[in-house]
Amino acid sequence: MNLNFKGKINKMNFFPNFRNIKRELEPFTLTQLSFVLFMLGLFLVLPIASIILKAFIHRGHISLHNFYVLLKDPEAIIIPPEGKLFTIEVTYKFVGGKPVPAEKVLYIGVHGPNFGYIINSLIVAAFVTLFTSILGLVTALIMARYEFPGKNIFRVLILFPMLATPFVNAYVIGKVFGPGGLVNYIFHDVLKIMPFKIEIGGLPAIILIQTLSFYPIVYLNVLASLINIDPTMEEMAENLGAKGFTLFRTITLPLALPGLAAGASIVFIFSMEDLGAPIGLSGAFGSGIHEKVISFVIYDSFRKEAVGGLENVHPRTYALAFLLLLLSGAIFLLIKRYVSLKTYAMLSKGGRWKPRVRKLGWKGLIAVYVFLVPLIIVSSFMQIGVIILAVTDWAIRVGVPLPSKLTSHFMASLVKDPTVLRAILNSLTYAGLATILIILIGTSAAYIVARTRLPGLDLLDTLVTIPIAIPGIIVAVGYLIFFASYFAGTPLDPFRNPGLLLIFTYTVRRMPFTVRSVFAGLQQTHVSLEEASYSLGATRSTTFFKIVLPLISANIIGGGILSFVYAMSEVSTSITLACLNPSQGPITFKMSQAMYATAAVGAVSIAAALGVLLMISQIIAISISNYILKQRVAFLGI
Repeated sequence: MNLNFKGKINKMNFFPNFRNIKRELEPFTLTQLSFVLFMLGLFLVLPIASIILKAFIHRGHISLHNFYVLLKDPEAIIIPPEGKLFTIEVTYKFVGGKPVPAEKVLYIGVHGPNFGYIINSLIVAAFVTLFTSILGLVTALIMARYEFPGKNIFRVLILFPMLATPFVNAYVIGKVFGPGGLVNYIFHDVLKIMPFKIEIGGLPAIILIQTLSFYPIVYLNVLASLINIDPTMEEMAENLGAKGFTLFRTITLPLALPGLAAGASIVFIFSMEDLGAPIGLSGAFGSGIHEKVISFVIYDSFRKEAVGGLENVHPRTYALAFLLLLLSGAIFLLIKRYVSLKTYAMLSKGGRWKPRVRKLGWKGLIAVYVFLVPLIIVSSFMQIGVIILAVTDWAIRVGVPLPSKLTSHFMASLVKDPTVLRAILNSLTYAGLATILIILIGTSAAYIVARTRLPGLDLLDTLVTIPIAIPGIIVAVGYLIFFASYFAGTPLDPFRNPGLLLIFTYTVRRMPFTVRSVFAGLQQTHVSLEEASYSLGATRSTTFFKIVLPLISANIIGGGILSFVYAMSEVSTSITLACLNPSQGPITFKMSQAMYATAAVGAVSIAAALGVLLMISQIIAISISNYILKQRVAFLGI
């Protein structure tokens, strides 16, 4: 009896679900879903799967050989580490036949420590995540909880370090902290405050660059969480006697933890995949510890070995790519899992509230300005330095702390130099076509997730947003392996036509911007408007094009603009794929060549001019997008 009863229940539940699926999968939705799954499957899932297979297959059989080769590499893990974090060197000059100390230099990280590229990457990512979390949390608390003169100006300047100037910003650090740099010139040579010169390189330089570049990511995510906290939660805690740090530790921080965890996880992944800092530092200081990180080893291996075919790539590279994918994915999932184990609910439901903001006294103002002003000056100096490099002779004056004259030569090269102009046109073409695909795929995916009741929507939502958590170098390696293996001789062969594949990498990597924007627009558009259209006999396709699209057009345009500008500044996939055919390289590939692969006079300044172009395009795009959406759009967040 019980078995038959359960069978009837299962049968009764199955057929209504089947009928619901059949009703939801009418021709228009089925077309949208098929297109989304095809594009994501071909240009995301299969390339990533090919890395996993390549890592575990040796001579046609499943094997751990590649990992064995990786662990046997003496450069992978070095215990005890080579070199020292701090070293002081003294140079001498002869006066009257006797050696006299001429100069004392404190080297920070230049000569070590080197733990091997695997542990180096983990150490850098861990410290960058820690420092950005502290800076981002403190900055967000100041901006969310206090009112003070100049707050709106600070609100804009805090985001300035996020303007992408890949490779060149690291070179600026060399010009500032190098032996003949600006810091030593001011504090050692002029003011004579420091008893010795300072040079920062190696892992500390990478940590410094990434911390200054990525802390706004944590800031934006924490700020969003703080603004969304119901003020009655903190008010009730205060009524019970909680004040100051106790209130922050027990109420404010736990409620802001989702934003902090989201920002920290993204920073960790960005740090692991970053190529701009190692390549830029190699241009500033030459080869050193900064090149011994996972992302650079993978990139350098494919740059040198893959040109002759995938069979020339060292086996450890595939294992290393899988390891980077595993580390990034594991950290991302662990942090998300930790957050999901707790509840962050508000007591209020519905309506809007005014965030708790109070004015600062003179002591508080001093503390805020002492924290914010130096932070913004230091973190923005890389972008300021890029502008100086582009309009002066600073890069040409080796060992000289200051430029001597202004020049328009390097900015003019953007239109006069045929190789530079070709890179710009390539970027515009790739990013433009990718944006069209992003709008088609992203809008369709967001509409299916928001407006249908199909099973597996969580998986689809994950597929369209997970690319932000996958290192770009992994996507590039996956494309090389998959398309070179199965599409050799076709237009999708990366050795023949990497430019076409760059369009699809941009599509996959920058889709989350548009998906989030469109989904937000659909959430703000009441479904009753579409139901009224259906009740009048309109099909889903008619309703979508005549009702839904006009209502969310601003979100589509705003998200598309963001996707376009960040596709223009894509680094990892661009420089990895474009090295197979430099004539099809975009802007960032041209910048990497100027910093790492050429010794031409003025090459760094031309790269800086391209960096200025990227900054201008980002500022314009963000401004237009914010104007269209009538709100301030976060650069990054999950």
